[in-house]
Amino acid sequence: MTAPDAQDSEQELRWENGVPVSGLFDDPYYSRENGLAETRHVFLEGCRLDRMITQRRTAIAELGFGTGLNFCATLAFWQQNAPPGLILDYTSFELYPMRGEEIDRALAVWPELSPQRAALVAAWRHGGGTAEVGPARLTLITGDARESVPAWEGMADAWYLDGFAPSRNPQMWEPGLLAAVGRATRPGGIAATYSVAGAVRRGLEQAGFTLERLPGYGRKREMLRAVRMPPDRA
Repeated sequence: MTAPDAQDSEQELRWENGVPVSGLFDDPYYSRENGLAETRHVFLEGCRLDRMITQRRTAIAELGFGTGLNFCATLAFWQQNAPPGLILDYTSFELYPMRGEEIDRALAVWPELSPQRAALVAAWRHGGGTAEVGPARLTLITGDARESVPAWEGMADAWYLDGFAPSRNPQMWEPGLLAAVGRATRPGGIAATYSVAGAVRRGLEQAGFTLERLPGYGRKREMLRAVRMPPDRA
């Protein structure tokens, strides 16, 4: 990964009982209960990743790379379940990329992800860019997602919408950004998020998704699965 003009990650990162917390948004990077279990429930199951491993190439995009937990959990699932030769194309949009040592510390609490964590940290460049990480092609796009997602020329089969809570980081859930997500989703593609806030639901519906409320993880009663309808039906 290379990109010398990267956005700096200095944003008063702090650690509370081993969990990284953004000082800028005053929000943890993952669930205090069990971040890995939440990732598997909300994103891997929410996006029906098990149905995608029959495709020769699967493209996943993400709002908010954070600690890389979603990527490592997805990579582990792929390595355990996908036949050899299947390609995982993973693109993540992040304004405040962590440094490698921060990612290493944040993910070290899950020994079952040790191989994926080591591979990610070894390939990591704070400035972003593209790297091969096992069977995955990881692209980190730094900067404001409200600018970078509309400019992205890719198309995703699935989106992980994992910005900080809408009440703390509303920019990541603006209608214009969600509309760009919709345009960059293949018909039948899925976006999943832990948030069921009214603004999020309305933005996704306006972007051409049909919504399904599902049981949330832990203390969250609900989450959303959003399926992109064909343009003539959106």
